[in-house]
Amino acid sequence: MEGIAFSPSNNFNCYPQIHPIKTLIPIPFRFCNYKTNNPNQSLLSFSINSSKTTQTPITQPPPLVVVGSANADIYVEIDRLPTEGETISAKNGQTLAGGKGANQATCGAKLSYPTYFVGQVGDDAHGKLITQALGNGGVRLEYLKNLGGGVPTGHAVVMLQSNGQNSIIIVGGANMSSWPDKLSDQDLDVVKNAGIVLLQREIPDSVNIQVAKAAKGAGVTVIMDAGGMDAPMPQELLKFVDIFSPNESELRRLTGMPTDNFEQISQAAAKCHKMGVKQVLVKLGAKGSALFIEGEEPITQPIIPAAQVVDTTGAGDTFTASFAVALVEGKSKRECLNFAAAAASLCVQVKGAIPSMPDRKSILNLLQSV
Repeated sequence: MEGIAFSPSNNFNCYPQIHPIKTLIPIPFRFCNYKTNNPNQSLLSFSINSSKTTQTPITQPPPLVVVGSANADIYVEIDRLPTEGETISAKNGQTLAGGKGANQATCGAKLSYPTYFVGQVGDDAHGKLITQALGNGGVRLEYLKNLGGGVPTGHAVVMLQSNGQNSIIIVGGANMSSWPDKLSDQDLDVVKNAGIVLLQREIPDSVNIQVAKAAKGAGVTVIMDAGGMDAPMPQELLKFVDIFSPNESELRRLTGMPTDNFEQISQAAAKCHKMGVKQVLVKLGAKGSALFIEGEEPITQPIIPAAQVVDTTGAGDTFTASFAVALVEGKSKRECLNFAAAAASLCVQVKGAIPSMPDRKSILNLLQSV
């Protein structure tokens, strides 16, 4: 794969240039206050003695590793959804990079946290669009595979209504095709050396199971976003998941229980606990979010109102990835929820999932103002 180099900016001042490599290489960073949730992980550290020319160790953070989908989002802006058999005209249309995995990886990188993306794109214009968007966002791309053989890049049709709400139809393409029966040692090595691994359901369950099992075996926290395919969640996958993160409708569909009020949502989360997941992070839209930890009182977080809702595409991915970054940095669960709520509030004010990803400074400024 070709290396990607980019000029550092205020938001990406901790990243060196990217060059082709086959294994995970330790990256020197300037900050040193990170904690890891992985007790088995050894971190290199460096410090600088001004009286000498050699460098000695300071702490570097374990990366966020996102394994998942990358889509070209084909936006059509409409006043309302068409009824059955009806044809309507769109006010505007454009194609932007997206996909739940790519969204979450870009969010992590935009927060100036070292982030790797493991995924697949086709050798086509959409694949080039996504690769460029991820690279420009600061995502490490050594594990992004470019498929040949005429396999198209995954894409989605996003029907964006004037109130900012959307309906989405996904075509899997490279996200669902040509994954190896057994992931390579290189792919699994980056997973095992992660601080947190983020998964979604826009790639085959068999891939997610391999990744989650490898992460769990290495003591790495696994967060599973429930978004993606409309199918039952495999029990084999759930047993390797530390935090399961659905929205209300996904929670209802996967548990077969109503989620019309908080009591019902709590009962549905309890069913997830019985299925083997100890922590359930539920995204509640306009009602905020809640973290249900087995045996503890739920932690609730109201929304942080947005000045204007332009596009809700990617808001859930922004929330989940921001929560993950705050968690791997050692923040409390309540702080993680608050940080994620602010990130989601900023995300919905910009059109397009990847273009809307907020940086850390903007999130902290918002939190100081509320």
